[in-house]
Amino acid sequence: MSGGGYFILILIGLLLIWLFLVRPQRRRQQAQQSMIESLEPGDEVLTAGGMYAHVVRVLEHEVVVELSPGVEARVAKRAIAAIMPAEDEEDGEEEEDNGEGDEGAEPALEPAEKQEQVRL
Repeated sequence: MSGGGYFILILIGLLLIWLFLVRPQRRRQQAQQSMIESLEPGDEVLTAGGMYAHVVRVLEHEVVVELSPGVEARVAKRAIAAIMPAEDEEDGEEEEDNGEGDEGAEPALEPAEKQEQVRL
């Protein structure tokens, strides 16, 4: 292979690295930045430390969150991992998965019935 062939292989390798590594990372950063910019008081958030909290105030580089009633903490904006969906949406999903309409499901057995079933 001549010197020009190696140059083309190196260019193809750099293009593949850019497509599979750099571009997706840039998209994740842009998504994180737009999520942080959309923070508003009242939002429920998940911090990078795994704590759920409600946003009280949004400052320039920090967010004041309420961890429990009367307990507030300052958190760096970059430590917000996710904004949780509104509870209204979650309630609708739970109602769908409550097991109603399962015709093939076994009825709940009383403890005495369970013992009889085990003996048989």
